[in-house]
Amino acid sequence: MPGTGGDDEVETTMADAKRAVRSKSETPKSKKSPRSAAARARRPKQKFAVSHYREEDFDAGLRPYSAYRDLGIAPATNGMVQAHVIRMTKPFSEAEVAIPHYHDVDFQMIYVLKGWFKSEFEGEGVHTFHAGSCWIQPPRIKHTVRGYSDDCELLEIVMPAEFATVTLEK
Repeated sequence: MPGTGGDDEVETTMADAKRAVRSKSETPKSKKSPRSAAARARRPKQKFAVSHYREEDFDAGLRPYSAYRDLGIAPATNGMVQAHVIRMTKPFSEAEVAIPHYHDVDFQMIYVLKGWFKSEFEGEGVHTFHAGSCWIQPPRIKHTVRGYSDDCELLEIVMPAEFATVTLEK
């Protein structure tokens, strides 16, 4: 109840503060950046897409130790973006998995959905990511998988949808 010092009063006050900050910093909707409008006009039109979880949608993927579930983003964005869930299907084996490589992409983001994942990045060292962790790999950064949990699942978003993976010598 207002005036009692309860949570509702704090939330109202925080909401009012956010509105006040927004009203000072927002520009009128009629004043859009011409550059942004031009960039949007050059992009292919995107389609609405939905992907509901189905176990049977996991297929063999890029790596023999994982399965991929395509989320249908590439056709919806005309090849601009690829998104898939990667599930580790075999226990970690350094000989099979720890192969240095890079991806010829413009953008790559990975979010850990389940378990943990460990990778080494050129110039950045070894990092272990747990469920809820996220990272962006700069284009063409050399990296090597160093381990993962048996229940590891990742969400990977890549631009463009079609890209090359270049394997390097150990």
